[in-house]
Order: sequence, then structure tokens, then C-alpha cells
Amino acid sequence: MMEQKNLVPKRRFKEFQNTSAWEQRKLKDFGKATGGTSIESEFVDGGKYKVISIGSYSEQSVYTDQNIRAGLTDKTKNRILNKDDLTMILNDKTASGNIIGRVLLIDSNDSYVYNQRTERIEPDHEKYNSQFLYQLLNAPMIRSRIIKQAQGNTQIYVNWSAISELDYLVPNLDEQREIGAFFSNFDHLIALHQRKLEKMKTLKSAYLSEMFPAEGERMPKRRFAGFTQAWEQRKLGEVVKTHQFRSYLAEPNAEGDFEVIQQGDRPVAGYTNGTPFENYRDVTLFGDHTVSLYKPTKPFFIATDGVKILSADGLEGDFLFSLLERYKPEPQGYKRHFTILKNQGAWITKNVEEQVKIGTFFKNLDHLITLHQRKLEKLQSIKKAYLNEMFV
Repeated sequence: MMEQKNLVPKRRFKEFQNTSAWEQRKLKDFGKATGGTSIESEFVDGGKYKVISIGSYSEQSVYTDQNIRAGLTDKTKNRILNKDDLTMILNDKTASGNIIGRVLLIDSNDSYVYNQRTERIEPDHEKYNSQFLYQLLNAPMIRSRIIKQAQGNTQIYVNWSAISELDYLVPNLDEQREIGAFFSNFDHLIALHQRKLEKMKTLKSAYLSEMFPAEGERMPKRRFAGFTQAWEQRKLGEVVKTHQFRSYLAEPNAEGDFEVIQQGDRPVAGYTNGTPFENYRDVTLFGDHTVSLYKPTKPFFIATDGVKILSADGLEGDFLFSLLERYKPEPQGYKRHFTILKNQGAWITKNVEEQVKIGTFFKNLDHLITLHQRKLEKLQSIKKAYLNEMFV
């Protein structure tokens, strides 16, 4: 039973500020619930229905198409979802709980069927708005109630019979519609910026392919005007050199004058003070285990010896970074990749002016990508704040 206090959210639409408090309801009250059963035997190439299974859920609570399809059979005809139905995943592939309890909102009729480990909820539309329920159940502080019910170790799960008794606070239908529409518009804005970001990343990938020579070619397909000389093919190990800097800081501080760089998608591990690696302009940092690349913009420290500090005589710093992005090896598990990188063939222009133009071009493109990424993250952060203030 919930405590009978704070029965209204911190932030509320003006027209509802002086209306009644939100009312307590159980998850099972939201509508008819039906558990999924295994329909793997009905999977077929070219089938009419997209299959919603554990891999269809993501941390963004949007549908992930795994390209799994099913046809219309005796097994699937009772598993066809309707527009505005909700589906909830009851299992998680890992113990982290990143997807367990997440909900999808079905966007069309006669397009999806649901597999095992998924619970279908058909909302009572006389009392509940599907978009509101979708936002409510996916709100982090709300979903945490379901996570607390999880069982298991390496793969965790929840029982519908247990979580269906969980209590939630909901407003009247009109207020539900307002809240649902507000967050739906917010989601569309986030999706728009996500598409812009992906488009920029795709554009960069295409430019990397065209502005460095392809296999068997001595000049790139796309080139700045005024440059005509052929490029040279070299192994990267003949070009790049490593710099020793043994002030490793595996446990940096939250504050300090200098960044501490680690491998992976989150390069800044923390901060520290002291005497950093100063010659940052000409170097690129390579993650030996992760194949990650990082172009420092100021003096730095490194977290471990797995971060290789690379430069190349005769190559401008930004050009070297783009060159390594173009020719870096594919990840091969958690292993040392620097040896593979050194044996990698690459095409190089000796013309420093051309190097500068290419390096500056990709530096500016990376700046645009970073701006899009920050704008997207800001929108996601604002939505999270609204979720915390508009639900109880």
C-alpha cells in the first residue's frame, strides 16, 4: 500500500492544478493482461507479422526490429496485437536489469505478434490513456518498483502475478491525455535529433571512404581542388610511433586540471593535477583492447598502458586521427589490437597542405556531430527531469 501523501505530482498542467488528487490503482487494473507463449515454430521469412520478443526492447523503450517475422497460424492468431496495446518484457538477458519491465506502445493494427516472456496489456480505454501508461511505466522511478521484484542471477525475471499487484497513482482521463501528448511530442523531438545525429555519423563514414583511396586505387575518389599527386601505400607500423608516459592513473579524481583518458566510448575517466603529457596537438590515443580513438585537445594523463599515445613524423595531427579512423582494424574481442594496427595497410598523402585540409574537414565534422550529440543528451536529460516531476 502506498503512503497517502504527495498524491499529486510536483509539476502539473495549469488547468489541473486545482483538481482532485491522483488516485491509486494496481497494475492489473489498467486493462486485460495476457502472457505470451513460445511461437518460435511459426517464424518464417517474409511473414506478415513482426515478432516482439526479448530482443525487441531497448533502454530507450522503443521497438527494435530484429527482422524476425511470423505468419498467420493457429498459434499466432491469438497473439496479434492491436494499436495502442502495451507489451511488457518480464525477463532480462543480464543481471543489470536494463530492459526488464520496459514497455512498448503498439503503433498499428495487425502488424505485430508477441512471443514468450512478454505480457500483453489491453488498456481499458474508458479509464486509461495508452500513451500515458506507456510513459508512466517506463519512467525510471516508476520502473524501479518492478526491478525490485526481480529474481534470478545471470538472467533475471519477474512474475506477472506479483508485479500486477503493484500500486500506481493516476489522474483522470483528461489529465492522462494531456500528459501522454506532452511526452509523445517530446519523444518525437528526441527521435528527430537522434536521426540527425545518425545521419551525420553516416555522412562522416561515407566521407572517410571517399577521401582516402579505396583498395587498388592510388588517389581518393573525393579530393580538394588543386591536389593531383598520387598517395603512397604504407603499413601503419612504418609510419606511427608510440610515446612512453608511465604516470598511469587507474583511479582518477572527480576534479583536477587535466583529463585522465581511458579506453572505450567514455574516454574521460576523471581528472588529476601534476605534470601531464604536453604534446597533445600531434598525437592520437588508441585503445589497445577496444580499438577506440581519441584526439586530445589539451595536455592529459592516461589511465592504463592499454592507451597508446601515437604520432607520425610528417603527418599533421588531425590528419593522423582521420587516417587511423579510416584504417583502424575491426575489434576482435578483448585482445591487444596495436599489433594488428601496425600491420594494417594505409594510403597516405605526403602533401602537408592536403593533410591539413583533410584533417580540418573531419575536425569540423566531428564538432558538428558533438553538437548534435550534446543537444540530444540535453533533450533526454530534460525529459528525465519532467518524468520525475510529472509522475508520483
